[in-house]
Amino acid sequence: MNPSPCCQSGASSADGPLTWFAANLQRCHEYACAQRAAGRRIVGILCEYTPRELIMAAGGVPVCLCGGSLKTIPAAEEHLPSNLCPLIKSTFGYHVLRSNPFLEMAELVVGETTCDGKKKMYELMGETRPMCVLELPQKEDSPEALEHWTRELRQFRSELERRFGVEITDAKIREAIAVMNRERELRRRLAALMKQEAPPLTGRQLLELKSSISCIPADFEQYERALEAFGQDGRSGRGGQGGASRVRVLMTGVPVVRGAERVVDLIESQGGLVVCMENCTGLKPILEDVDADAPDPIRALAEKYFHLPCSVKTENKARFDVLRQLAAEYRPQCVIELIWQACLTYDVESRRVERFVQNELGLPYLRIQTDYSPSDSARLSVRIEALFETVRAAAQASARSQS
Repeated sequence: MNPSPCCQSGASSADGPLTWFAANLQRCHEYACAQRAAGRRIVGILCEYTPRELIMAAGGVPVCLCGGSLKTIPAAEEHLPSNLCPLIKSTFGYHVLRSNPFLEMAELVVGETTCDGKKKMYELMGETRPMCVLELPQKEDSPEALEHWTRELRQFRSELERRFGVEITDAKIREAIAVMNRERELRRRLAALMKQEAPPLTGRQLLELKSSISCIPADFEQYERALEAFGQDGRSGRGGQGGASRVRVLMTGVPVVRGAERVVDLIESQGGLVVCMENCTGLKPILEDVDADAPDPIRALAEKYFHLPCSVKTENKARFDVLRQLAAEYRPQCVIELIWQACLTYDVESRRVERFVQNELGLPYLRIQTDYSPSDSARLSVRIEALFETVRAAAQASARSQS
């Protein structure tokens, strides 16, 4: 693989990792091609509930296939309802058009029974592609549900062994767990930089600091470089200039996949700073590690992944625990919830989130429902600007009362 421009002379230490991850798709494609040529299997994943560790222990390369492109949606709408989640349509559009090189390389695609739209989309995709669908139980506090999920992961292990003709030993799983734990820890440390009064990064820049393929060794080096460059005091970071005067935002809701970052850009163009993302493309999947020394590594994986507080869970109490924790650590001045059109579980749950944010956290709340089209960007900008004016007015009133 050719060296990234960020590693060449003339690039600052702060620019290096940002430039490296900006070329994520090209680098990941080169990595996937090289690994495939070396005999490893490419495995597509469609949700954070799939344990990457089991795929890695089978000698596979887990690649996220979630679609963030508006351009692939028309092709999907020839097969799917138009009033469906844009993430599902975009992902399926890549399948129809055969335009995602990672999907075309994948010898297996793994899904989970999360939302109904995804489940039915898997059926259509499975007509022409090798699919494995994990049955995710959704009763958050049920011991029986955890036992069922543990059995599902044991069956997934057996399925990977059968398909790829390998033996997945406990030792291989523990090795993969250790590598994934390292990646989660590095990404948590990067996210923690946003706790500063004047963070060295924008929320969009932090969102970029990850890859579509987990645990690429060169990425680990870039995570370390980013931590060193941006430092604990933020003096090296230019991305967060003016961070102390921006409105601190905690984002929650649906994942913000690559190519669908429009709302993040709108927030930060209006004077906000996304200091924390609770969602699946943010902190939610990396808050908890897996016990690499557990007697039963499959059980340890099941416990970690079953704890993910997605809106498909009922009753999703853990999400509010996470929001409470993140609000205390990142000190947002408001909460913005992003909901993709027709994402019913997040849409319904947003009413509880609004009450929680306003009544318990005491923060202003804004609910944004949109899709991948930029047609409502002007309207959303006005709503975001109004929210920030409310936040600033409240801060000024508080300052006057204390003076």
